[in-house]
Amino acid sequence: MTGYASATAQPSNTGETPSSHATAGVTVEARSVNGRFLDLSFRMPDELRSLEPALRELVTSQVKRGKMELRISTQRESESSIPNPQPDQLNRLARLEEQVKAWFPKAQGLTVQEALQWCKSGTAGPSAADEHVLEAARQCLKGFLEAREREGAKLVVMLKQRVATLRQLADQAEPLIPAAVQRQRERFLERWQEALNATGATTSVSEQSLQERALNEAAAYALRIDVAEELTRLRAHLDEVDRLLKKGGDLGKRLDFLMQELHREANTLGSKAVAIELTNISVEMKVAIEQLKEQVQNIE
Repeated sequence: MTGYASATAQPSNTGETPSSHATAGVTVEARSVNGRFLDLSFRMPDELRSLEPALRELVTSQVKRGKMELRISTQRESESSIPNPQPDQLNRLARLEEQVKAWFPKAQGLTVQEALQWCKSGTAGPSAADEHVLEAARQCLKGFLEAREREGAKLVVMLKQRVATLRQLADQAEPLIPAAVQRQRERFLERWQEALNATGATTSVSEQSLQERALNEAAAYALRIDVAEELTRLRAHLDEVDRLLKKGGDLGKRLDFLMQELHREANTLGSKAVAIELTNISVEMKVAIEQLKEQVQNIE
C-alpha cells in the first residue's frame, strides 16, 4: 500500500551543555509503494547503521506488504555543525595517536576532520542517542500507519462498488442462458424440418419424433453452455470478499487468491458464451476484476 509519513524529534536541552554546542535532532521519513510482499530498505548515516536490526524489527512487527523505504537524517540546532572538542577528549586522542605511532612509525597522523569526528562521536552516550532515533522512528511509523488506514478506508469503498458491479453483471447473465437454449431449440426444429423437406422424408417422420429429436439436441446444447455453476461460485467468492472487507485485518493475500478465482469464473463464462450479450458481460466482468486486482495490491 502506498503511504508516507515523517517525524522529527529534537532532544531536550537540560542546560548541562553550553549553548554554543550543537545538539542533534533526528528526522525519520517512511514511504512505500505497492508490493505483494514486504521489501524494506534503509537510508541513514553510517553511524546509525547499528540501529538497523532494531528498526527492522519495529517496522516488520506492524507492516506486512509494500516496497518501503525508511530514511533517517540528522540535523543541528546551531548554524554550525562543528563539534566543540573537550580538552580531555583531545588529550586522550593525542595519547592514543602516540601509542599507535610507537608501534607503526609510518602511520599517518590524524587529520583535523578525523579528530573532530571522533570527538563528535564521544559527546553523547550511545544509548541515549539510539533511543532518540528509535523514538523518532516510532512516531514516524505511527503516522505512517494512520495514513495507510485512511487510504484503506477509501479503498474499501471502491472495492465494494466493484463487487456490486460484478453482482449486477451476474444477475444480467443468468437469464440469458435459458433464452439462448430456447433460440437454439427453435433453430434445431427449423433445420430438421428443412432437412426432411429437402430429402422428401416428411411422411416417414412424425412431428412428435421431430420435436423429441430437437429437444434432445437442445438439452445436450444446454448442458454445454450452462454457466449456473460458474455464477454460483462467482457469487460465493464475492460474498467472501464482502466478509473479509467487513472483518478487516490482514486481507491482502487472501484477496489476491479470490481475485484469481473470480478471474477464472469470468474466463469460463466467456468461453461458454453463445450470445454477444453474454460475451460483453464476460468482458465487463474481467475489467471490473482487473480493477479489483490492481487495488487489492494496496491492501495490507
